[in-house]
Amino acid sequence: MPKAPSEFTAHSAGAKLACYRRGTGAPILLIQGVAGHHGVWGEPFLKRLAAELEVITYDHRGIGDSSAAGSFTLDDLVADAVAVLDWGGFSSAHVLGFSMGGTIAQRLALEHPERLRSLTLASTWSDTDNVFGEGVLSFAAAGQAEDPETATFIMFEANVSATYAADEANFPPFRDAALSVQVPVPVVMQQVVATAAHDVIARLGEVKAPTLVVHGTQDLVINVAAGERLAGVIPGAHLELWPGLGHNLAWEVPDRLADVVLKHVKAHS
Repeated sequence: MPKAPSEFTAHSAGAKLACYRRGTGAPILLIQGVAGHHGVWGEPFLKRLAAELEVITYDHRGIGDSSAAGSFTLDDLVADAVAVLDWGGFSSAHVLGFSMGGTIAQRLALEHPERLRSLTLASTWSDTDNVFGEGVLSFAAAGQAEDPETATFIMFEANVSATYAADEANFPPFRDAALSVQVPVPVVMQQVVATAAHDVIARLGEVKAPTLVVHGTQDLVINVAAGERLAGVIPGAHLELWPGLGHNLAWEVPDRLADVVLKHVKAHS
């Protein structure tokens, strides 16, 4: 029986981070994307991982119960991830970074290689060459929406495939999860600015962690070509392209993503 979810607080420069842990086994740190929080990994994905691993999630500074003072940079977000590992008592962990979280995870792999047992990069990018799709415009549109439900639906359509979004039954669970934690618009805009210039493609040949890259071919936020370039420069990286799927794979196909992550983790534990 997996351990029930519990909470702890990590202290990083200028921030206190709300952290959550569940399950038993090898630790895996999950790093969310722009406007994301611990709830939008989705319970199906978290429960599937926690059946075999100890799963650590957290809310980025300025989101939910995570506090922050002033503006921040990508360096600060990387330091926050290290702080979560430190305060959670993990000398190393498997790491999964989604979208913006993938840029943080790449920096972790380059600057703190001893902290990673393996690396999974989902729907993310490594440079500034034709990275962003039309779905990125949804972040601005959501920020200007008249009410939270409309803003959340705009984000929903950007994060999943058209086929998934067309089923009306799929939106309410996403809406409920997304709105369960406060995500201030100014913080989201800072996240966009902090990661827009992320470009480590010339350094990724230094990555030592066994790496899995997963990308949906219908990703409207991060072009699939960016995922292909990313996998192409990390030594030994395994690339999986999933036809017809969108940006947030943990939400759209939780069991499929959990299974491939578990397989990767077990191969490198």
